[in-house]
Amino acid sequence: MLTESLNTAVRDVLQQGFVFLNRVGDVAYARPLGGELETSLGAHYRHVLDHFLCLSEGLRSGQVNYDQRRRNPQIESSVLCARLVTEGLIDELGGLSHEILRSECTVTYSVGYGETEAEAVRSNLAREVMFCVGHAIHHYAILKLLCSGVGVKVPYGFGVAPSTLKHLETEAAERG
Repeated sequence: MLTESLNTAVRDVLQQGFVFLNRVGDVAYARPLGGELETSLGAHYRHVLDHFLCLSEGLRSGQVNYDQRRRNPQIESSVLCARLVTEGLIDELGGLSHEILRSECTVTYSVGYGETEAEAVRSNLAREVMFCVGHAIHHYAILKLLCSGVGVKVPYGFGVAPSTLKHLETEAAERG
């Protein structure tokens, strides 16, 4: 059933965030990594949570605006704060009803560069849950690469799409 699989996906991907948070300390989490963007592990994880927080707001309003992310500096500098936000999101988004997931919404998200205005499009909350989960996995893959550069170990499946993991398991079984 779609409802159960989406709720499981949200819980699983946010639980992976907990694993990451448990393996990184505040110093490594908040330290700028250098380079052009002066990003940190915490900034990447905060970005993931920002999208889920926009989805959370959209549950109440019917409007999901990914351009109005809060970018809370506490979430990107404090592992404890990130844990609390992650836990709240698991509680709120990890058990959505079939009716809520079927609800239509309007989504705003800038995808064009330059002077173009963000377009609002129709969607539904199930689709937006799928987007947030996929977006999190994508950023976890980036985090995994960044973590390897600073000596933080994350699990094998962190940042790997479920379909890729299944494919790799099938290949291993066929070779096996």
